[in-house]
Amino acid sequence: MTISLPSLLILIVIAAVCGAIGKAIAGSARGGLIVSIALGFVGAVLGPWVAGKLDLPEPFMVDIGGHPFPILWSIIGAALFVAIIHLISRRR
Repeated sequence: MTISLPSLLILIVIAAVCGAIGKAIAGSARGGLIVSIALGFVGAVLGPWVAGKLDLPEPFMVDIGGHPFPILWSIIGAALFVAIIHLISRRR
Protein backbone atom coordinates (compact mmCIF):
# COMPACT_ATOMS: atom_id res chain seq x y z
CA MET A 1 0.00 0.00 0.00
CA THR A 2 1.63 3.23 -1.13
CA ILE A 3 0.37 6.78 -1.02
CA SER A 4 1.89 9.89 -2.51
CA LEU A 5 2.96 12.84 -0.39
CA PRO A 6 0.22 15.19 -1.67
CA SER A 7 -2.42 12.51 -1.02
CA LEU A 8 -1.05 11.96 2.47
CA LEU A 9 -1.16 15.69 3.24
CA ILE A 10 -4.76 15.92 1.99
CA LEU A 11 -5.65 12.88 4.09
CA ILE A 12 -4.10 14.47 7.19
CA VAL A 13 -5.99 17.74 6.61
CA ILE A 14 -9.30 15.91 6.18
CA ALA A 15 -8.61 13.81 9.31
CA ALA A 16 -7.84 17.00 11.26
CA VAL A 17 -11.11 18.60 10.19
CA CYS A 18 -13.10 15.45 10.99
CA GLY A 19 -11.38 15.15 14.37
CA ALA A 20 -12.01 18.80 15.21
CA ILE A 21 -15.69 18.49 14.32
CA GLY A 22 -15.99 15.28 16.34
CA LYS A 23 -14.23 16.95 19.27
CA ALA A 24 -16.63 19.90 19.08
CA ILE A 25 -19.68 17.62 18.96
CA ALA A 26 -18.50 15.79 22.08
CA GLY A 27 -17.92 19.10 23.85
CA SER A 28 -14.16 18.94 24.24
CA ALA A 29 -11.95 22.00 23.92
CA ARG A 30 -8.72 20.26 24.91
CA GLY A 31 -5.93 19.51 22.46
CA GLY A 32 -4.76 21.14 19.30
CA LEU A 33 -3.99 20.15 15.74
CA ILE A 34 -2.17 16.89 16.52
CA VAL A 35 -5.04 15.75 18.77
CA SER A 36 -7.56 16.57 16.04
CA ILE A 37 -5.56 14.60 13.46
CA ALA A 38 -5.31 11.62 15.80
CA LEU A 39 -9.03 11.81 16.59
CA GLY A 40 -9.83 11.93 12.87
CA PHE A 41 -7.86 8.74 12.22
CA VAL A 42 -9.21 6.98 15.32
CA GLY A 43 -12.70 8.02 14.23
CA ALA A 44 -12.02 6.67 10.74
CA VAL A 45 -11.36 3.27 12.31
CA LEU A 46 -13.99 3.30 15.08
CA GLY A 47 -16.85 4.85 13.10
CA PRO A 48 -16.97 2.36 10.21
CA TRP A 49 -16.54 -0.51 12.67
CA VAL A 50 -19.64 0.61 14.60
CA ALA A 51 -21.50 1.21 11.33
CA GLY A 52 -20.60 -2.29 10.14
CA LYS A 53 -21.88 -3.83 13.38
CA LEU A 54 -25.18 -1.95 12.95
CA ASP A 55 -25.38 -2.67 9.18
CA LEU A 56 -25.40 1.04 8.31
CA PRO A 57 -24.12 2.35 4.96
CA GLU A 58 -21.44 5.00 4.44
CA PRO A 59 -23.25 7.96 2.88
CA PHE A 60 -20.19 10.16 2.31
CA MET A 61 -16.91 8.47 1.32
CA VAL A 62 -14.01 10.44 -0.18
CA ASP A 63 -11.40 8.72 -2.33
CA ILE A 64 -7.91 10.13 -1.76
CA GLY A 65 -5.12 8.68 -3.84
CA GLY A 66 -7.03 5.45 -4.34
CA HIS A 67 -7.78 5.06 -0.63
CA PRO A 68 -11.32 5.60 0.67
CA PHE A 69 -11.83 7.82 3.73
CA PRO A 70 -15.22 7.73 5.52
CA ILE A 71 -15.99 11.37 6.31
CA LEU A 72 -19.29 11.02 8.19
CA TRP A 73 -18.31 7.94 10.18
CA SER A 74 -14.94 9.48 10.99
CA ILE A 75 -16.70 12.45 12.59
CA ILE A 76 -19.13 10.21 14.47
CA GLY A 77 -16.33 7.85 15.53
CA ALA A 78 -14.20 10.75 16.79
CA ALA A 79 -17.13 12.15 18.80
CA LEU A 80 -17.84 8.70 20.22
CA PHE A 81 -14.17 8.21 21.14
CA VAL A 82 -14.00 11.59 22.90
CA ALA A 83 -17.21 10.81 24.80
CA ILE A 84 -15.79 7.46 25.93
CA ILE A 85 -12.55 9.12 27.04
CA HIS A 86 -14.55 11.68 29.03
CA LEU A 87 -16.53 8.91 30.73
CA ILE A 88 -13.38 6.97 31.62
CA SER A 89 -11.37 9.94 32.85
CA ARG A 90 -14.15 11.74 34.70
CA ARG A 91 -12.81 13.60 37.70
CA ARG A 92 -14.82 13.29 40.88
